[in-house]
Amino acid sequence: MGKAMSRNGWSLVRFIIPAFPELNIFTRQAKKTTALGPIMVATAANRLLGWRVEIIDENNYRGPRDSQGLPDHLTLQKEKPASVVGFYCGLSSTMERVWGLAEFYHQKKVVTIAGGWHAHYCPGETLKHNIDLVIHGDGEMVIQQILNALKKEESLRDIPGISFWEKGKVRTNLPERLEIPDLNNLPYPDFGLLSYAKVKIYPIGRIRGCSMNCEFCSVKGRPRWATANYFFKVVEWLAKTRKARHFFIVDDRLEEDLKGTYEFFRMISEKYGNRLVFTVQIRLEAAKNIELLEVMKKAGVRTAAIGYESPIDEDLKAMRKGYSSSHMLEWTKVLSRYFWIHAMFMVGYPTKSKKNLIGVQETIKRFRRFIRKASPDSVQVLHPVPLVGTGLRQRLGREGRIFPLELVSWSKYDGNHVCFQPDNMSLQEFQEIPMRLMSRFYKALSGIRIALRTIVFPIDCVFRGFRLWHRGWYRDVIKYGGHLLIQRWQKRQKGNRFVEKLEEYQLRKSLAD
Repeated sequence: MGKAMSRNGWSLVRFIIPAFPELNIFTRQAKKTTALGPIMVATAANRLLGWRVEIIDENNYRGPRDSQGLPDHLTLQKEKPASVVGFYCGLSSTMERVWGLAEFYHQKKVVTIAGGWHAHYCPGETLKHNIDLVIHGDGEMVIQQILNALKKEESLRDIPGISFWEKGKVRTNLPERLEIPDLNNLPYPDFGLLSYAKVKIYPIGRIRGCSMNCEFCSVKGRPRWATANYFFKVVEWLAKTRKARHFFIVDDRLEEDLKGTYEFFRMISEKYGNRLVFTVQIRLEAAKNIELLEVMKKAGVRTAAIGYESPIDEDLKAMRKGYSSSHMLEWTKVLSRYFWIHAMFMVGYPTKSKKNLIGVQETIKRFRRFIRKASPDSVQVLHPVPLVGTGLRQRLGREGRIFPLELVSWSKYDGNHVCFQPDNMSLQEFQEIPMRLMSRFYKALSGIRIALRTIVFPIDCVFRGFRLWHRGWYRDVIKYGGHLLIQRWQKRQKGNRFVEKLEEYQLRKSLAD
């Protein structure tokens, strides 16, 4: 499997976070941060004798590039030849980039490894594209066993938690998904392993798994967490060694361990006050716990990214969100007093009941009315995506509504493209509705408002105070930046026959039926 490892010298393992296939709402932010999972796995690998480790984040990259403007792996491999390459396969939309890079490294006789949710749920597909091994579960455990076996030129066949080809079939060693029993034993993430990157926002996490079981989400498994003390020491270490000041807590739900979350932010506030900046992901119901909100604000939590998903009760029920829309405005008003609110929505969710379906105009009306009343600081509106491993994909697959990958490839699974036949609107309407909603929120008029707010700054500060003035000013900056991003995306889509091809496919299918 690949070329033999150097038994006496050092061998290089390169971890790659693949580039997004298209411009999207995460492009700008990705230039300031990175993915935590590959950092943790690389950190574990770096503890082994005989191995050097580097990480290439193609979305946060400032090194040599090829003719397409992408990272030049031919140059990278010439400068520092890797014996093993590990691919981050957490996003379905980046899988085609992974396959292209895997083919390049396979031709160089490099051992190729893949991990992440997509590879976990689709090991056969992944192995067919020049990948030697698929890791299932917490990669920190498995990567050390793999690298030790490669260094000693031992067989990899008995390592638990991996998939590989054996006699023309995919063999997966039990247990199929490994979980680290004690997350407190994890090393602190080493962001110094990143090459050609600059990190301003540091991703950190202490909770893995989720108990909510939302239909559209692929994150499964029993929730587990490290202690508040461990998490505090991670922040303390990064603040000392990296001068880190801005952190993004990647945990899907801080509330899984409410006691530990409260204790962590209490420790942060006692040592740092609000000198550090945190962005978190929480559910709307957190608004009912004022004590938690107070300590979070005191500790420097500035932004709360909240999965509203939809203001339509039928959608929320199908999603298995666990709440209705009745209290959403009330909870939003509470949270807005503490944090900058980034509201995340999915529009056009396929309901399970076909009775009383609402049309596209009514859908737009309900979303716009809710966004206007809730008045979040920033919004994100995407299509529902039938990701692998989700109940949504299983349901739509049974109904025959998912378009084949030959038409809608994995690169389109980014929330910006139609992936399935919608309930109550045409394909063209479905494709356009997220941008219609975001264009209403992110307006060119915000550019004028920035200038006006700047002019009235002295007066506004006297009457309302700096914080309220700055929040309004910065909100307009974000809105105008969002407007420019939407304009760029729409310009790139001109002449794209994506929806037309789907309509032609539908017509052929209906005639055949």
